[in-house]
Amino acid sequence: MKTRDRIVLTARQVFNRDGYGAVTTAALAQACGIAEGNLWYHFKTKRDLLSAIAQQFAENIEQRLRRKPDPGDPLGSYCAMLGDLMQELRDYRFLYRDQPHYGEHVEPIASRVAEWLVRTEDNIEAHFGALVDAGLLTWPKERLRDLAINATIILRYGLEHHAELGQPQGAVRKTLLQQFTLLEGQLEEAARSEIRAQIERIGADLRVAA
Repeated sequence: MKTRDRIVLTARQVFNRDGYGAVTTAALAQACGIAEGNLWYHFKTKRDLLSAIAQQFAENIEQRLRRKPDPGDPLGSYCAMLGDLMQELRDYRFLYRDQPHYGEHVEPIASRVAEWLVRTEDNIEAHFGALVDAGLLTWPKERLRDLAINATIILRYGLEHHAELGQPQGAVRKTLLQQFTLLEGQLEEAARSEIRAQIERIGADLRVAA
């Protein structure tokens, strides 16, 4: 891995762990195993490093949003969407959590965050609609937007909710299970069992990868 790429990856991990505002360039250099001057060679300021991470974040979101429901496997594509979204929320956690420390004017986040949120709601609504069309979910089509908005709120803030409770262990799994309660009672039995099994798998995979 190139030094610049290693710096970006390590910085993202350290910012997630310690908080953007609490991390110095000296601490970042130490975590990367390089001299601080070498860090400055690639990134003149911590803000420049933040911009590089933000660009990766934007690319990750666009890739996630391109994944539409699969009419041939709506259940599988829905569960894949959940896994993609939770990995994004975990991998770029500080960008969601630490805005008071880095401010509002980091591009491309500042100009696109509202658009990304609406498109995420659109995407989740489309997945729910595919489940309805396949006869796996009983839900009025005109109420799917409300369901998608509520699901987005739970998924977006679930990790921090459990952290603030002092219960960060298994937060991905617990967040997914909380979202699952919105539709669990209206799912066909086999679909309900499969989604629950996939939630357990996603929770285990992301815990191991953390």
